[in-house]
Amino acid sequence: MSAGTPGTAPKALDRDKLFAARLQAARVRPYLATALFALHTVESTRVPTMAVDRHWRCYVSPTFVDRTPVEELAGVWVHEVSHLLRDHHGRGDRVARERGLTGPGERLRMNIAADCEINDDVFGDGLVRPEGAVDPEALGLSAGELMEDYLRQFSLGPLTQEHAWLDCGSGADGLEREWDLGPDGAHGLSEQERDAVRFRVAQGIVGRPGRASKAWQRWAEEAFHPPQPWRALLGAAVRSAASGAGAGDDYTYGRPARRSAGVPGVVLPSLRRKPPRVSVVIDTSGSVSDAELGSALLEVAAISRAVGGRRDLVTVVPCDAAARIAHPLCRAEGIPLLGGGGTDLRTGFAKALGARPRPDVVVVLTDGQTPWPDSRPPCRTVVGLFPRRYETGSWDEDDPDYVPRSPPDWARVVDIG
Repeated sequence: MSAGTPGTAPKALDRDKLFAARLQAARVRPYLATALFALHTVESTRVPTMAVDRHWRCYVSPTFVDRTPVEELAGVWVHEVSHLLRDHHGRGDRVARERGLTGPGERLRMNIAADCEINDDVFGDGLVRPEGAVDPEALGLSAGELMEDYLRQFSLGPLTQEHAWLDCGSGADGLEREWDLGPDGAHGLSEQERDAVRFRVAQGIVGRPGRASKAWQRWAEEAFHPPQPWRALLGAAVRSAASGAGAGDDYTYGRPARRSAGVPGVVLPSLRRKPPRVSVVIDTSGSVSDAELGSALLEVAAISRAVGGRRDLVTVVPCDAAARIAHPLCRAEGIPLLGGGGTDLRTGFAKALGARPRPDVVVVLTDGQTPWPDSRPPCRTVVGLFPRRYETGSWDEDDPDYVPRSPPDWARVVDIG
């Protein structure tokens, strides 16, 4: 995009107009004010519109500011800062590693998918939609999903052709740009400062929940539960169990085997690992507190991310002395965790393993006060144990101090908390 006509000086950035738009954005989205004013602006003729890097710098095209109304610029401010608050750069890096996505085309898809996550409900209510903003409806997709979900549902083609110019910067997809000032450049925020901004924004949303959309409210709740070492261990245990031998291998002609080159005229299929199916059995007995049940729902969301964000491959079985209905995962907070009696998770195992198709991994979230199956299940098992302080006592579950039998050796055990 040219900064000016030949023979003329490049147009200077109209900072008064740009900052008036930021003030307008803060007025209509007051809970984002801390983040909006934490961004440091950098004038750049190399960006098509506005773009951000992971260090909270906002690169701005003077030509774009000159031709765009203040009301639309306010929408762009909110859009760009949303990329940073939702950690699209970190999530883009993770999904690229997990799915083997490389090259600028895949990063463009990530940028479009991240835009869909933001734009489905960010505009309106005083905030004008900028010209050219992409949303899920334009791609024939459903609203209310995450970047990782959208990435699975579209490829570059006719529907995305008009968005080929899109570039929200490394803050939107994790891939550094030539214009980035980098971690040692001026005016970047440290990791601690970035976390502090997110925390302040989350506080503002939770304090006045009626002002923010449901998507922002969900984000704020998750911001108060940052990843913990044990959560990383649980995710690693699930991924390890799901990637073990016999967990979902199949052949496909969609990607021919490399050894096909040695057999002229013959196309050989390659071995490809299917996404694993995970069944989560949640202990809802009386010995599990409401806070632990809430934590269990957070773990369900973390497990969904651990298997690549495929919610359709995760089911939840609430269980006390009897197993309940196996719920498909749509949103974790919508799953009814019924129970409150004694504990016998053997019924939960039976319900999970009786599903068709059968799960590749069973994850059990419990305090451990339960009998365990006598034999190893025909799939891998991960047990997340809620913390308990056991003292010598009886083996009656009505006594909260009794010492339960430890999980069997065939289960991978992770202590939660």
